[in-house]
Amino acid sequence: MNEYTPNAKRYDPRMHSAEHILNQTMVRMFNCGRAVSAHIEPKKSKCDYRIDRDLTPAEIAEIEQRVNEVIRADLPIRAVLKPRAEAAQEIDLTRLPADAGETVRIVTVGDYDACPCSGEHAASSGTIGSFRIISTDRQNGLLRIRFRIGDSPGEKGAAS
Repeated sequence: MNEYTPNAKRYDPRMHSAEHILNQTMVRMFNCGRAVSAHIEPKKSKCDYRIDRDLTPAEIAEIEQRVNEVIRADLPIRAVLKPRAEAAQEIDLTRLPADAGETVRIVTVGDYDACPCSGEHAASSGTIGSFRIISTDRQNGLLRIRFRIGDSPGEKGAAS
């Protein structure tokens, strides 16, 4: 789980939701695990992954395509509280701090993604807007992906 405390003045739940979708897309395409660090901002954000090379232009295009397909599917984004032991049987909790407690908040993006998270999210993927990777590079042995989201065609509310 990324340690993240949103800045109320600059926080955009849609961007955080896009990060969840990007993370699951990277896991599915590269079996690399979720981002080891993320910096989520309203205008552009970045995620770092343990991948030993940069991405090809074709891979970047495929990531964008897959993320935008999930966005267009307008999947519900929900948060549920589960006992830690039950959640551990369903998803990887290894990055969850030991002192996080016995109840874990799991955020799901339809049946596409599920992970522990304490942040705010959009009510559905369809409210996120278009996803675009603006750059990638390698830093300190990590692949950094910088991305933006476009304006949503109308907010349908936010899930907390």
